[in-house]
Parts: sequence; C-alpha cells; structure tokens
Amino acid sequence: MKYNFITIEGNIGVGKTTLAHLLSKHFNARLILEEFADNPFLPKFYENQRQYAFPLELFFMAERYKQLKDLLQTKDMFQNITISDYLFTKCLLFAKVNLPEEEFLLYQKLFDIINPQLIQPDLLVYLHAPVNKLKDNIKKRNRSYEMGIDPEYLFTLQETYTQYIKQHNIKTLIIDASKADFLGNEEHLKVVIDALEKEYDEGQHYLNLP
Repeated sequence: MKYNFITIEGNIGVGKTTLAHLLSKHFNARLILEEFADNPFLPKFYENQRQYAFPLELFFMAERYKQLKDLLQTKDMFQNITISDYLFTKCLLFAKVNLPEEEFLLYQKLFDIINPQLIQPDLLVYLHAPVNKLKDNIKKRNRSYEMGIDPEYLFTLQETYTQYIKQHNIKTLIIDASKADFLGNEEHLKVVIDALEKEYDEGQHYLNLP
C-alpha cells in the first residue's frame, strides 16, 4: 500500500460507506465514517431546504472538522492506514449547491480558515454512477428523509463534484460504479484493491469494473 490516508467520495447513495468498510477490513485500516445521522437538521432540510440549509451545513462542517482533527492527529501503533468515507472539501461542495450566494460566501470564509488545519488525503477515490443508479440505491437503503430527493438535486451535486476534481490537481482514482456491487461481487472489490496497490501521479486516473 502506497497511501497512508485514502478518502472515498461520491454522490449520495453511490456506495462510499460500503466500500470504505470493505477496504478497511482488507487493509486492516483505521476507519473514519461520517456521522450524518447525528445532524438534527438533516430531516428538516429535506422538508424545507431554504430554511435549514445554512444550519445543516454549519453543523456538518463542525462535526467533520472535529472528527478528522481528533482521529488524524492520534497515532495508531497497529493501523498505519486510514480510510475515510468523506472528504472535508465536501462541506464546500454541498454548501455551494445548497446555499444562496451571500450565505455561501460567508460559509466559504469559515471553510478557508478551517481547511488548512487538516491533513489532506494521499489519494481520493471517487465513485461515479448515473443518477438512476443512485435513486435505486437510495430506495434500497430506505432512509425515510431521503426518499423524496429530487433527481435534479443529485445531478447538480454530481456536476459540482466533477468540476471540483477537474479544476484541482488532486491525485484521484475515478471508478465507474454504474454496475458496482462491492458486497455481492468479489471481483469488483478485488479490482479496486489491486488498483489501490498501484502508485499514481497527480491528476485523474480511471478504473472500470468488470
């Protein structure tokens, strides 16, 4: 393994947490999972996005910062690899989609103060799947507050992620997750594991699953 800190990212319902769990088990890695269920504004946000977007995003940023800061600064003698199912920059990307311009500019100022204090991942693994696949996955996991997510909202998030990756020279492995079944298809997981054992240059690299 060439990387000490790997982050799995992607749109809502793409399978970030599932893959992070499986990879952490394989590599005996320390696992950092987003604690989204602790955000009291999340169900309210899906009912009234305009009213609850700002407190939602502030809560997420504070919680993500605290979690990453605490875990990444604590050395683990037995686990040299850390795998996370979110990138801290996710805060800014979701805020860009969810907030009106004036609130976003304020949020961005706070983000720019906090972000340099955190360790950035050695490799970003980005899972990409079409919106219809995301909707199917969301339906299967059956979280009540997610069931009414507008496909257009998912598409906008997808575009925001894509633009960010293209505009920043981050070492990124982009995986086509259109047909991904990491739990049910061992070959899919093996292909990803093999890919993570390679060394990549800065920029974007692409992986198709069999």
